[in-house]
Amino acid sequence: MSNPVVHFEVVGKDGSKLQKFYGDLFGWKISTDNPMNYGIVDNGGEGINGGVGEAPEGGSGHVTFYIQVPDINQHLGTIEQAGGRTVLPHTETDMVTFALFADPEGNVVGLVEGY
Repeated sequence: MSNPVVHFEVVGKDGSKLQKFYGDLFGWKISTDNPMNYGIVDNGGEGINGGVGEAPEGGSGHVTFYIQVPDINQHLGTIEQAGGRTVLPHTETDMVTFALFADPEGNVVGLVEGY
């Protein structure tokens, strides 16, 4: 697959509560030892990577999957030409470079570069 799904995230108003819920329910080891207090799921080398945390200020809970691409800006342009829209433009953090887009039905999907 040339652009694989490489990450998922589950976020909501109470990130700590969600981390405990998913950790207890599925036996996931979730580490929040990072500047964003974002819960990184230790997949033990199986499946895709994931995160559980708090939604941005004023945001609602959601589940997002992330697709690895070589050039986020190029893909955002292609997405917009195909009828999608950029939700969050090319964003760089200490941990990852990513963006969010909405498909024509409003589903929000993530792009990640250099993952």
